[in-house]
Amino acid sequence: MSKPKFQAEWEEIDEEYQQLQETHKIYRQKLEELTNLQTTCSTAISKQRKCLKDLRYSLTKCSKTCDEKELELITDIRSQIKEKTSVFFDMEAYLPKRNGLYLNLVLGNVNVTLLSNQAKFAYKDEYEKFKLYMTIILMFGAITCLFFLNYRVTDEIFNFLLVWYYCTLTIRESILMSNGSRIKGWWVSHHYVSTFLSGVMLTWPEGPMYQMFRSQFLAFSIYQSFVQFLQYYYQSGCLYRLRTLGERNQLDLTVEGFQSWMWRGLTFLLPFLFFGHFWQLYNSVTLFRLGGREDCKEWQVFMLALTFLVLFLGNSLTTLKVVHQKFQKNQDNLQKND
Repeated sequence: MSKPKFQAEWEEIDEEYQQLQETHKIYRQKLEELTNLQTTCSTAISKQRKCLKDLRYSLTKCSKTCDEKELELITDIRSQIKEKTSVFFDMEAYLPKRNGLYLNLVLGNVNVTLLSNQAKFAYKDEYEKFKLYMTIILMFGAITCLFFLNYRVTDEIFNFLLVWYYCTLTIRESILMSNGSRIKGWWVSHHYVSTFLSGVMLTWPEGPMYQMFRSQFLAFSIYQSFVQFLQYYYQSGCLYRLRTLGERNQLDLTVEGFQSWMWRGLTFLLPFLFFGHFWQLYNSVTLFRLGGREDCKEWQVFMLALTFLVLFLGNSLTTLKVVHQKFQKNQDNLQKND
């Protein structure tokens, strides 16, 4: 007598269920092994770092009294220590680590380390697409507010969108840095300052001072979005070419500024960048003048003036530093060739 159809289906499902249990058991075992290996690697890296730090201190003391041959050996060891430190950074990109202060405040002590290269690259690509789409949305938002909708409500929506955008960028960048992206220095701080500036703009109440600066700020926002779009378009192509040649890290990001790797092929962006930097200075001067008027009562005016000044100084000095270092390096190379 043949089995009923439902009984055959049940037995097939039950067999697959038993296989699933066995597979899940193996997965749990491998996961425990992985956790133990992660702990072992993290402990070993911490120990190595401490030993290298002690050795570096000893080498500094020895270099003061050693002869020329020993000095060459010390220089060689220091070079190897620097290489090992860089390797530790790459290793830690695949190991769980404690979040920094900012991520702890926002997310708590959640492990944000992505274990596979595929997951890291997918998150980086999503970050880049998010920046591109939001840049376009913000550009059209500023155009709409400037030319079509002169209402306080639409301005508030636009300013809120700016706050949300920069807050989201800082969180995503912090996660990418935990996974091995080497974005650092001013270009990290830049988005925190921009978040603060957007928040102050959001709280600025309607009044004569606000209306006097409104058009200038929206025009600046349109230009800034345009330059950011240009930077994304050309930087992404340049980064792809340099990654293919093995000259850049796979997790390097596009930034709203100028870095040394952009020197080949992207110097034409410098005039656009410097014009934007000086527009920030112009915004600061305008706001300081508004703040000096007798009828100005809002604290936001002076605070925004200072923030725009900080952005101008940070952006322009960082860009000039990169340009100066590149010129210096080119001169050194020419002298070596001569």
